[in-house]
Amino acid sequence: MGKFRTLEIKQSVFADNDKRADEVRKELKEKKVYLLNLMSSPGSGKTTTLTRTIEALKNQIRIGVMEADIDSDVDAKTISELGVKAIQLHTGGMCHLDADMTAQGLEGLETGDIDLAILENVGNLVCPAEFDTGAVKNAMILSVPEGDDKPLKYPLMFSICDVVLINKIDVMPYFDFDMEACKKNILMRNPNAKIIPICAKTGEGIDKWADWLLNEVKIWQE
Repeated sequence: MGKFRTLEIKQSVFADNDKRADEVRKELKEKKVYLLNLMSSPGSGKTTTLTRTIEALKNQIRIGVMEADIDSDVDAKTISELGVKAIQLHTGGMCHLDADMTAQGLEGLETGDIDLAILENVGNLVCPAEFDTGAVKNAMILSVPEGDDKPLKYPLMFSICDVVLINKIDVMPYFDFDMEACKKNILMRNPNAKIIPICAKTGEGIDKWADWLLNEVKIWQE
């Protein structure tokens, strides 16, 4: 019987990516650029939330946005109309961004005149959670229509996020959604997660979220 070797490819890929992610964070720290990785499932209101966030902060800090999608440039066009720098990243069919792809995006964004770079990751709750992008913090959006048991179904995503925005709270009366149960499920996965209920459509809760993010940027730049 011939000899063969078994290679743990997945472990190697993650190890290499983690090393590159640490390098990206070091470079960002030196440039005093704060990178936020924003994730969610499709239809959660990610772009609308991002729009509200930019409107709340663009007169206080300089913002740049990287829109990641498998295809199209719809979101980048929407964000650029807000008067901030924006670029579109096409993943070529991949359902996430890794650290090296993020680094390429940051280079294209030209971060020399940016305080806050926001990566709007590809919309799903599985692949993006597995890859460290080099972001300073991870945030995700859970919308009310998705259900309060989402943290139980996608444990990794909720365990790696520093902030969970519970969006579309204006429609809570129309859905079987238990806010306290949702918070309990999130904290069970991640006791340190900050939970902020918001409504991107009306703007409710956006100030609290924007204040948290602004404070994070200031601390990072010290």
